[in-house]
Amino acid sequence: MSDTPARLLNLLSLLQTPREWPGTELAERLGVSPRTIRRDIDRLRDLGYPVQASMGAIGGYRLIAGTAMPPLLLDDEEAVAIAVGLRAAAGHAVAGLEEASVRALGKLLQVLPGRLRHRVGALNAATVALLPGDGTTVDPDDLTVIAGAVTNRERLRFAYRTYDGTASRRNVEPERLVSAGQRWYLVGYDLDRDDWRLFRVDRLGEPHATGARFTPRALPAEDAAAFVAGKLRRPALTTIVATVHTSAEELRRRFGRCDGTIEPVDEHSCLLRTTDSVEWTAMRLLRLGHPFEVSAPEEMRVFLRSLADQANRAAG
Repeated sequence: MSDTPARLLNLLSLLQTPREWPGTELAERLGVSPRTIRRDIDRLRDLGYPVQASMGAIGGYRLIAGTAMPPLLLDDEEAVAIAVGLRAAAGHAVAGLEEASVRALGKLLQVLPGRLRHRVGALNAATVALLPGDGTTVDPDDLTVIAGAVTNRERLRFAYRTYDGTASRRNVEPERLVSAGQRWYLVGYDLDRDDWRLFRVDRLGEPHATGARFTPRALPAEDAAAFVAGKLRRPALTTIVATVHTSAEELRRRFGRCDGTIEPVDEHSCLLRTTDSVEWTAMRLLRLGHPFEVSAPEEMRVFLRSLADQANRAAG
């Protein structure tokens, strides 16, 4: 084999199998002299591959663990197995592996031949995972598109659905993907709203990189993880006013903590004024089981209508 780069790749592929190869056998397989094999081994070492040679008349070579991770050569079955595993880890937010899984999956899919992409897709379509928590998952293909846009500093377009079901199209400069618990978040600068935004990736669809490059902006936090943590810790607070059809005493007993007041209207109803998040207060009131009407804000009425629509659809 006179083509040196091709010969080195073939030699590396052989050495990456877990066994020791006599120099004469390597020379025979590659159709070169043992002297050429020795030179090729030196070339691989120069490239960072830790090849260990054993002493003796015949001599042997094997690849060992080094101080750095060198590139690997994978056959078809190995590439498919790794891609399927990475998709599972990325899509289901496996603790500690999420972001690394997305980066590795993006690199692998970039070079995976079409025939192997089809096999990976078929395997994922035929399997399902039992997930903890609320089972929130995202499409790993969406994650790899987003991760590629983050890495290449390309603007990203996608469809987005807010908590109340409002649909929109977004044009964003993506900063970073962050995994938090069982959810993925995209931190990015929303060009249409001229501000930094946090997007839940499970509410995001049809992402595609536009090819337009951008210069990174200064993030208003120490890093993307701190930005997400700050947003999740501090939900938007608003003043909520609602009439609840139960006694003030009963509401105080069952409602629990209230950053506001509960005043009786009559024997069977009371007025609640509280400053809290819309979503959290709505769920607390619904769990009481008592009728209530919201006077303010309009945002809470929109949220409740959205919940009612979802409940009606779920009930058929």
